Amino acid sequence: MKKEHFYQDLKRQILTLKLAPGSSLDEVSLSKEYEISRTPLREIFQRLAGEGYIEIINNRGAMVSSMDYKTVRNFFLTAPMVYASIGRLATVNASRGQLSELQEAQDSFREAVEQKHIEGMVFYNDRFHRLIGGIANNPYLQPSYERLLIDHTRISQTFYRPSDDEMIKDLEEAVDHHEAMIEYIAIGDAERMVALTQAHWDLSRAHMERYVYPDPLPIDNIAHNL
Repeated sequence: MKKEHFYQDLKRQILTLKLAPGSSLDEVSLSKEYEISRTPLREIFQRLAGEGYIEIINNRGAMVSSMDYKTVRNFFLTAPMVYASIGRLATVNASRGQLSELQEAQDSFREAVEQKHIEGMVFYNDRFHRLIGGIANNPYLQPSYERLLIDHTRISQTFYRPSDDEMIKDLEEAVDHHEAMIEYIAIGDAERMVALTQAHWDLSRAHMERYVYPDPLPIDNIAHNL
């Protein structure tokens, strides 16, 4: 039970950026905090490393997976292709039980948006899309898809912290997209699902780019300081 709590809580902290990309994970302090011995702790580290949440480096220990320039560049190049393929496959393989589980995640996501609960939005959006990956059930694509979702969630933090009416509208539109995805998966409409997946990607991409590329310094200030 303690192992599972540690595993889930560490994932949550990574996805919500409470643990920053590249930060070290100290075995001694984590072992004391979660009241777990070093052996099961290292087992969890190995599990998280296999899933892409952390990296284990010889002589340096464990650290949260980084998001350097190369990582972010590869993410933006790869994500739309993999997302479209997963969306298409999901329309072929969905069962009634999987659709019910997907709707439950969506209901929780909608509630979190209405309550402006940031961690809830992060968690249930991530869960919604991971469930779609499970529905697609492709052993070649799913590991890449789930790895992309880790960085997608971390990069898209501004999406869950809307600062103006337009951003709020985009977040509400994302909620509606989820509902439509469930419908298209249920009726097996692959083409509309792929088109919606692209629209969903386009909706969040601008917010992710805002996170990656913060507002530049005013040109006048730069010139003045030269």
